[in-house]
Amino acid sequence: MANKESSNLYAVYARGFPPDPTATLLTTDSGQSYTYADAERLSARVANCLLDIGLRAGDRVTVQVEKSPQLLFLYLGVLRAGLVFHPLNTAYTREELQYFLQDAAPAAVVCDPAREALFEELRGSAAGAKLMTLDSSGNGSLTAAAAGCADQFVTVHNEPADMAALLYSSGTTGRSKGIMLSHDNLGQNTRVLKDYWGFTGRDTLLHALPIFHVHGLFVAIGCVLMSGAGMRWLPAFHVEKVIQALPDCTVMMGVPTYYTRLLAEPSFGPDCCDGVRLFVSGSAPLLADTFEEFRRRTGKTILERYGMSETGMNTSNPLQGERRAGTVGLPLPGVSLRIVGPDGSELPPGQVGDIQVKGANVFSGYWNLPEKTAEDFTADGYFNTGDQGRVDADGYVAIVGRARDMIITGGLNVYPKEIELLIDDIPGVRESAVIGLPHPDFGEAVTAIVVPEPGAALEPGDIIAYLKQHAANFKIPKSVHLVESLPRNTMGKVQKNLLRAQFS
Repeated sequence: MANKESSNLYAVYARGFPPDPTATLLTTDSGQSYTYADAERLSARVANCLLDIGLRAGDRVTVQVEKSPQLLFLYLGVLRAGLVFHPLNTAYTREELQYFLQDAAPAAVVCDPAREALFEELRGSAAGAKLMTLDSSGNGSLTAAAAGCADQFVTVHNEPADMAALLYSSGTTGRSKGIMLSHDNLGQNTRVLKDYWGFTGRDTLLHALPIFHVHGLFVAIGCVLMSGAGMRWLPAFHVEKVIQALPDCTVMMGVPTYYTRLLAEPSFGPDCCDGVRLFVSGSAPLLADTFEEFRRRTGKTILERYGMSETGMNTSNPLQGERRAGTVGLPLPGVSLRIVGPDGSELPPGQVGDIQVKGANVFSGYWNLPEKTAEDFTADGYFNTGDQGRVDADGYVAIVGRARDMIITGGLNVYPKEIELLIDDIPGVRESAVIGLPHPDFGEAVTAIVVPEPGAALEPGDIIAYLKQHAANFKIPKSVHLVESLPRNTMGKVQKNLLRAQFS
């Protein structure tokens, strides 16, 4: 009887690698290139290094470093070794990091050398995890240690349900939840996207996204690896560098902010993106005005899709066929999506309700939170996304709101409760409410409405300065408004809709 094929995500990717291992995988903005053979060799060294220092299958590897090719090889090495990749936003602060280390309990932590002292202090929160460094140039103690390891490695065999990655979403109660993503969740979703979006080895993706969340890490990189394509690899989104790189690319993935910034640049037009066959937008709603202006300016129609950390991608506008502004397209093959009312019954087309999804892409549950997992899944296996939407007669899905008040700013998620708890701890604050307001660049701007205690000498600038010490920069309010009271309904709940109307 033949051995069952491994579900290890790296092994799944590798089946799509080009026949010629010297084919280019990525080229950086400085002109440095890495081949698929380099990826195989360098990820093997990382896998050997991590196992040599005592890690075992299933151990978590927490990573908070700047984007670099070596970070990609670290991710691939973690997968190959059967370990669990736990990426963290580089903007997270000490208090946030302490929580993540305590909750994830990693066996190894990789950080930027500039934060080594901080992580050394926090390492006790992770029960003595091994600490290694990696900087934006690809140097550090991890690189040095891996250089002495063998560049051959037999990728670990994984079962479909084995965990490949642990991602954290901001919690509505201020506590982040660990999202357990299996090798099969990620492999199946990537395979569908590769086919649905027509990826082949002839494609070159412009990769300017961060790789600490689903969009840049699993969607973009996964589609490239599984099809044997290449990438132009930018450390971050810079308009000038993107415009310079676009003529050499066939696909670009971005958040809506990327597209608004391109449109704000007079030199951006059809000439620089003539060879691009596909522009993909996600992680936040794309305004219809941006959709139409981009099509008018370039002759290209942005493809919008819908996903989340717990599920990967759920829907997409079609590659061939109508891409409708204001919608996130149709459910992807293998994804069942339904709109339900408060009683859980499915609603007919056109009616707004809660979005539920089911499929191989949907995560298995929350890390160490079985009660929360049970709460967010229905008896027949559908996941309650927390988003509200409707489906039209043709099956196109539109997202109309977020039941949990989440703010999406620049493609990153901010839960108001997390920031409200921090503000309420400030001496002189009676209470606060955090809302998202429309913003031309970020999509939504985090905005704080604060009620001071009588006689308290509070200033908006002082509140912002305090928050900068305790929360990631993208969560910091763009503005703070001091008011005498917050509007409430008869049940005492703050009416954030009235605050949005007042301050927008």
